[in-house]
Amino acid sequence: MRKAAVIVNGSAGSGHDQDTARTLREQFGAAGIEAGVTLADGGAAIIDAARKAARSDAELVVGGGGDGTINAVASVLVGTGRPFGVLPLGTLNHFAKDLGMPLALDQAVRALATGRPRQVDVGEVNGRIFLNNSSLGLYPDIVHDREKQQRRLGRGKWLAAAWASLAALRRYPFLSVRLVVEGQRLARRTPFVFIGNNQYTMQGFSIGARARLDQGVLSLYVAQRPGRLGLLRFALRALMGRLAQERDFDVLLAAEMEVTTLRPRIRVATDGEVTIMDSPLRYRVRPGALTVIVPE
Repeated sequence: MRKAAVIVNGSAGSGHDQDTARTLREQFGAAGIEAGVTLADGGAAIIDAARKAARSDAELVVGGGGDGTINAVASVLVGTGRPFGVLPLGTLNHFAKDLGMPLALDQAVRALATGRPRQVDVGEVNGRIFLNNSSLGLYPDIVHDREKQQRRLGRGKWLAAAWASLAALRRYPFLSVRLVVEGQRLARRTPFVFIGNNQYTMQGFSIGARARLDQGVLSLYVAQRPGRLGLLRFALRALMGRLAQERDFDVLLAAEMEVTTLRPRIRVATDGEVTIMDSPLRYRVRPGALTVIVPE
């Protein structure tokens, strides 16, 4: 039987425990794969488990959890050529969906057992990997506030997120940024800067999805000085397929870009995880740097 090292986020609140581990071992076994399952408690433990898996004789390293967990495991495997498998055990599962992975656990296991390897791009900002996207402004502020409410007030994730979003919209701070994109220099005042690994669909009901993960580009999205109603207008025009006609919404594609903020340090979100980084933020795409298993 082939061997797989499966790393699952077992931290509090994820709902993954020894029953999940036993189910995974049984499902992988039925698919012809001997799976060693590790329940890792938090980010540092996930990365440590991924490093051990990368040194083991496992032919496949699998990450199970949300996009943050998938990012943590993938960051260890980038550039190694070691095949990486994704189990969509999170809430949104953006990367798994864009790979075409089934969301049902048993079907995802079968897809990993019968799938094929494929090279996909990853994004990088100041040395930190992201598979989906990175952002500044409103989103990392909301995530930071949400996590603070969860810790201090004991609120659930979605309730805390709703309160954090309302608070951010009340404050509605603007960033002053200088952008360098393939020699083009731009100065913007904006509530957010969004950088995607490859190009996102920004209109219609498939908004937020990616058709390809191997174009070798980053996509930059910046709204220029919109008010709260302006953001709503952007959203409505995106659903109507008319966002490209907006003069106050920049969409640029490039392999590298640089973002400089007035503040020397700033919160940056990468695949939903928020860290503090030094400005300027240097982004680049790493074409084909991650080998993933996708369904046949």
